[in-house]
Amino acid sequence: MTSSRDSIAAAVEAVIPGARADLERLVRIPSIWADPAHAADTEASAAAVAELAGALNPASVQIIRADGGAPAVVAQWPAPEGQPTVLLYAHHDVQPTGGDEQWTSPPFEPTGRDGRLYGRGAADDKAGVMTHLAVLRAYEGRPPVGVTLFVEGEEESGSPTLPALLAEHHELLAADVIVIADSANPAVDVPALTTSLRGLVDVVVEVSLLERPLHSGVFGGPVGDALTALTHALASLHDEKGEVAVDGLQRNEGTDAAAVTMPEEAFRAEAGLVEGAELLGTGTLAERVWHKPAIAVLGIDAPSVAESANVLLPKARAMVSMRLAPGEDTLGAREKLSAHLRAHVPWGAKVDITPGSGVAEPVALDATGSAYDAARRAFTEAYGNTTVETGIGGSIPFIAEFARTFPGAAVLVTGVGDPSSRWHGIDESLSLSMFATGVRAEAFFLEELRVTDM
Repeated sequence: MTSSRDSIAAAVEAVIPGARADLERLVRIPSIWADPAHAADTEASAAAVAELAGALNPASVQIIRADGGAPAVVAQWPAPEGQPTVLLYAHHDVQPTGGDEQWTSPPFEPTGRDGRLYGRGAADDKAGVMTHLAVLRAYEGRPPVGVTLFVEGEEESGSPTLPALLAEHHELLAADVIVIADSANPAVDVPALTTSLRGLVDVVVEVSLLERPLHSGVFGGPVGDALTALTHALASLHDEKGEVAVDGLQRNEGTDAAAVTMPEEAFRAEAGLVEGAELLGTGTLAERVWHKPAIAVLGIDAPSVAESANVLLPKARAMVSMRLAPGEDTLGAREKLSAHLRAHVPWGAKVDITPGSGVAEPVALDATGSAYDAARRAFTEAYGNTTVETGIGGSIPFIAEFARTFPGAAVLVTGVGDPSSRWHGIDESLSLSMFATGVRAEAFFLEELRVTDM
């Protein structure tokens, strides 16, 4: 095993420079599928991934899509006799930049600084794409197990057509093990298997109090305004400690995964809290981020300060987003949020609540079985540190869909992000050392699957 590991590690080391160059090539393509102006860029990104996969002698490589959906790439390396098949998932679409002028270097011009590669998609998730391709390169296109590479193109839009893709191409994508490279590690030298993810629902709440705007001096006092009524309801969503105040929601305090330590000062620094700002809620940081609900007001429709006038506003509305603890019923939680808002809008105002487009089921994965055992051995050896199980506070909607579609497959969630990666934020980046280690870990994992009794 040692000589095999040594040769795999040497092969990985040899392919890393080319993998970084191709990662930079992918980062240069602004594949923001959520923005129709970048539809052609997303097509170009899929074509580039298909070209890179096609150079590794797959039995087949194709670009597929559901009706109205983004392009996805599927390539296959059939399993040797008696060996399992692994589906390696990543996505090639990226988030909008949030304002190019705010970046230290241009978001679509990959830039190396202090051992990190900066650029939109450098971590989320073009690093996942290139992790899989680098592993296949290390094996010279002849992996020890069957491999199906599946690179989706609309994850950052909530994967709306993924269920249709999985249904239409069920046989093509079927596998014994599914590896989703779209998560992060708690530190650059600590490998993790993500075993829980929060869910997501959102609603738009509109408050109406008047038929028309009124002069705030003539009518103010006896007559309220819709924006103030709305803010009363929004303020009721948290108690005095910052805990979510919506009744009946799932809370999973004291879970095993919450034993992973999050240093508060490092957490505050990564969050960018201003001096004196308090953290919300109670319990460990891991519990609060991974295993308890969270609510945020994402936007309010009301006049800007520059456009304001001395009138009482007749209507106001807000987008309210809620993260859900694993085990929560998604639609039931949305009803609880809606009921809370209705009950806390004051002064007899009219309340209209509309479900938003964001829906993602929370996930709790069973981290037992031979595939998880193989992953722990491989990742621990590659990183030189014990593999931990973690949660993430964010949502990956399609994981539940994979589990439903392929109920016999082990689903593992991995990744090469870290707390400094700033996914979805300004100056997103990838630790280049962890990228190399992550490729080595996944290569070891495929080898472990070959020698493991599945």
